[in-house]
Amino acid sequence: MLAERRHQLILRALRSGGTATVANLSAQLDVSAATVRRDLLKLERDGCLTRVHGGAVIDESQPPFIETAEVDVAAKDVIAAQAAAMIEDGQSIILGSGTSVCRLARQLHGRRLTVITNNLAAYEELAEDETIDLMLLGGRFIRKSRSLDGFMVEDNLRQVHADWLFMGACGIRRGGQVMGTATEVSARRAMIAASEKVVLLVDQSKFPGMGIVKICGPEDLHVVVTNASSDATTCMTLKEAGVLVVQPIPSNYSEQIPIHEVPDRH
Repeated sequence: MLAERRHQLILRALRSGGTATVANLSAQLDVSAATVRRDLLKLERDGCLTRVHGGAVIDESQPPFIETAEVDVAAKDVIAAQAAAMIEDGQSIILGSGTSVCRLARQLHGRRLTVITNNLAAYEELAEDETIDLMLLGGRFIRKSRSLDGFMVEDNLRQVHADWLFMGACGIRRGGQVMGTATEVSARRAMIAASEKVVLLVDQSKFPGMGIVKICGPEDLHVVVTNASSDATTCMTLKEAGVLVVQPIPSNYSEQIPIHEVPDRH
């Protein structure tokens, strides 16, 4: 069987079940486990799947960055402007992946900040701004999210500590669980560990949104900035868990959030 045909069948199996083991794929394709592992490595390099111990997973719930970057821009800009108002000059911030985080990067021009990021769109936005001390986290390029992830990002994050982390998500469940993809979860958790305060930027489409892997629970969040129309039940659950939920409207989104109102969760 040609490699291209095997790749098609592997992706078909993953799309039907979300996950598959090397042993099962080897039996289905009538090839050796070594051949399956080589196929999985090639497909992972192409951004088609994520290898895990004993097999692979696929998550097609998250659309490519290019498809979501210009969706609901006005709503994302309201969220981004409120987030930018929380930051004080001289502080250090981590910007995670996601389109709302990219809109935040646009709000930071001219600010005296240290920005640490694995988000290539955010990096490109700020690369020419000489007021920003910009640090790019190295790692494996994830085409779908235009970000860098993997063990190299995690290693980099162990060397830094930031005042704020601003991150997006694929979804947020009714219980306040923040969901993402298998490729990004380890780096997101490392970002949380490296930050003093964690801020989640999510528009109303992320309630409940998508994502198959839990990144964190409400106990790891300090602030959620979202739209006024986002799911009221989930927002109440977050508030009851001690998270500051900010739902700005366009007429007052630039109002500063007093730092003392941000809960200390650590």
